[in-house]
Amino acid sequence: MKIIAIGAVTAGGKTTVVNALKARLPRTASLHFDDYSFDGEPDDLTKWVGKGEEFYNVWDLSPLKADVEKIISSGEYDHLLLDYPFAYRNKMMKDYLDCCIFIDTPLDIAMARRVLRDMKDASADDIRNEMSTYLNFARPCYVQMLEDILPDSDYVIDGAKDLEEIISEVTEIIVKC
Repeated sequence: MKIIAIGAVTAGGKTTVVNALKARLPRTASLHFDDYSFDGEPDDLTKWVGKGEEFYNVWDLSPLKADVEKIISSGEYDHLLLDYPFAYRNKMMKDYLDCCIFIDTPLDIAMARRVLRDMKDASADDIRNEMSTYLNFARPCYVQMLEDILPDSDYVIDGAKDLEEIISEVTEIIVKC
């Protein structure tokens, strides 16, 4: 079985791509990082920006690791897709990964997707406050991911491309892995 991590910034397309691939590839399972709560998860990510390996290893990914091991031992699948943001950076997970793919979505596109997805019913003031928070606090986290995770990945896909083109490229990579 091959384990492939799909990474991107928030709203960069990880979940959409993983779900589309799972529907198209037979004998494929998926796990999604956002479905878990982890011990050690920082309350304020901005305080951890720039801390390198220390940041990625403060997260205790035991619940995710246990689920990966269950899927491996089941023998039911050819592929496990992880909607997972850390590539090879977390020591608990890195030895399980056969391939890491990063969807390099421009930050303006990711932000627009996030606002459209998460703030459908928000007021203009709520959206302005979110933009201020992004500019003053969250953006450095996104940039840090581009500096750390993108180059740590085996493949980089242009996240500004059409979804079908991204899925096609990722499928070709998975076949090679």
